[in-house]
Amino acid sequence: MPLNRYLAEFIGTAILVLLGNGVVANVVLSRTKGRGGGWIVICAGWGFAVFVAVLRVGQFGGAHINPAVTIGLAFSGAGDNPFPWSDVPGYIVAQLGGALIGAGIVYLFYKSHYDATEDADLKLATFCTAPAIRSLRLNIFCEAIATFVLVYAVLLSTDVAFTLGVGANLQKIKVRLGSVGALPVGLIVFAIGLSLGGTTGYAINPARDLGPRIAHALLPIAGKRDSDWQYAAIPVLGPIVGGLAAALLFKLQS
Repeated sequence: MPLNRYLAEFIGTAILVLLGNGVVANVVLSRTKGRGGGWIVICAGWGFAVFVAVLRVGQFGGAHINPAVTIGLAFSGAGDNPFPWSDVPGYIVAQLGGALIGAGIVYLFYKSHYDATEDADLKLATFCTAPAIRSLRLNIFCEAIATFVLVYAVLLSTDVAFTLGVGANLQKIKVRLGSVGALPVGLIVFAIGLSLGGTTGYAINPARDLGPRIAHALLPIAGKRDSDWQYAAIPVLGPIVGGLAAALLFKLQS
């Protein structure tokens, strides 16, 4: 029996957060092997996390693993079989649930290092984003622009196609790229992190930020701080605005 699309989104987003937040934990928590690895390691880790998540579940539900992508696809009507709005709520719930579980697994995996880390801000950083300079208008702008780049690239991505036959018997054949098709998405996320991630930490994904933020609030993390709910709306609204803007441009070009 094929993997249910909602279950695929749940698993894919859990993998994304497990590996993405996992690389942050490895770099910033005390006494890890990756301690001090720096921003490039984090950006690379997130890019590879997207690649692995898309590779694992892309064949079952499209591997949106991001509400901004889901909303952008529904709004754009892209593809031979446009993504229906009726599926959007289920996808988003699955993505949020997967992100929460993925963050919980990161905590269990690195629990000894959370216990050994005194800086509560660093502990929070392994769950969700925070701006380098807090300016809510600028922060939401940065999240919108970075997500625009991601969603617009996704909308423009197409399978390799060729025609076969003669005259009235011409057929368009699509060739799915499998693991190679997942690679460009990971590289796009890597590039966004390197170039546009320095202001807000590039959530570019409401589920990736909100699910782990909820996990941070719920988990019994030693010496934790508040979950910074005053900022929590920015990495949700900014990516949605950016995703819709990308979809609108795509529709105008189509």
